[in-house]
Amino acid sequence: MTTTTPRTELPGEPEPLSATPPAARPRRRPGRVFAAVLCGLLGTGLAGGAGAAAWAEHRAAQRPLPPDAAYRAAGSLWHTAPVDSLFPPVLAGPAAGPGGADRTWTRIAVAPDADCVAALSAEWRDRLAATGCTRVLRATYTDATRSSLIAVGMAFTPADAAAMAVAATRLTAPPAYGFTDAQRAAWSVAVLPEAPVVVYAVSAFGDGRSVDAPRPAEEAMKKDATGAVAQAGLGHDAEAVADRIEAALRALAAPPAAPEPAR
Repeated sequence: MTTTTPRTELPGEPEPLSATPPAARPRRRPGRVFAAVLCGLLGTGLAGGAGAAAWAEHRAAQRPLPPDAAYRAAGSLWHTAPVDSLFPPVLAGPAAGPGGADRTWTRIAVAPDADCVAALSAEWRDRLAATGCTRVLRATYTDATRSSLIAVGMAFTPADAAAMAVAATRLTAPPAYGFTDAQRAAWSVAVLPEAPVVVYAVSAFGDGRSVDAPRPAEEAMKKDATGAVAQAGLGHDAEAVADRIEAALRALAAPPAAPEPAR
């Protein structure tokens, strides 16, 4: 029987060599590293390019049209704009009545868009011959007491702004959708500089009575104006309703540019 003495490790003595060599570490290949970096740079560039293109498209979409282009585009509003945008269901008129009284008008009828021959009188067709006429839109409003009716209309034309300005000086009492010519009491006509459109309004008594002749709204609105038309405020009705329909059309013809999103 023999005995052995345990081996005591001495400080600083190297570890015995293993019979199996350690696994060799993988070597980095420069080509693969370069390809990975290149792909990352390309991806960043493509993402940045897409973002820049999207921003440019957004800016272009929000940029207002040049005045001439916006004017021409407004000539198609008769078939592109919603009826409630052209003829709002309710019109508010703070201080719009005689003596600064508040008024409100409610839309009670809307006519289908019509050919100019069917919608306009022969006199108006003659006076618009120089500008032409594309289409006519019409609606009827009444005041809160239903004592007055206001027929409003829009005559769209293919003319330019200069021709429209000349036509505006030649227009007289317009036709009225919903009541007869003999019922026309007061009227207002305007040509918008923002669109090739004639906006008109004609007021009448709600009970259907006839009047001697239609009067310009500004004449019936004078402080010293006399007669039933002036006293009933029919001049104020025609003028105020026309003003609000014009404002609605202006908003559609030249909408304000939307604010740009924060970067």
